[in-house]
Amino acid sequence: QVQLVESGGGLAQAGGSLTLSCAASGQTFSRSTMGWFRQAPGKEREFVSGIRWSIVSTDTYYADSVKGRFTISRDNAKRTVYLQMNGLKPEDTAVYSCAAGRGYSDSYSNPQWYDYWGQGTQVTVSS
Repeated sequence: QVQLVESGGGLAQAGGSLTLSCAASGQTFSRSTMGWFRQAPGKEREFVSGIRWSIVSTDTYYADSVKGRFTISRDNAKRTVYLQMNGLKPEDTAVYSCAAGRGYSDSYSNPQWYDYWGQGTQVTVSS
């Protein structure tokens, strides 16, 4: 089992920044994929960013809507994945959730692939 806890959400002004954290506990895997997803009221959950790693490589991925503004990273020692969000826009307002799955997967953007989810954290961007 893996437990995920997000933090760092809150209120920001347009153009501002926030950093989300997703701390993992429980079982660990040498090859894993983690993703950030968001869901705004009345909309479907959408992929934001993903990171997958093995012993020899780490790859990152972004939705077109956040590319160039958001950066995903991980700290192995802290077992934490971060989402640095710069240049925030009102349309970034949503509940952001992190997810984790076993293996180095090509399905990083598919929420159905993931085995574990955090509880979500609210991000609100005012204009």
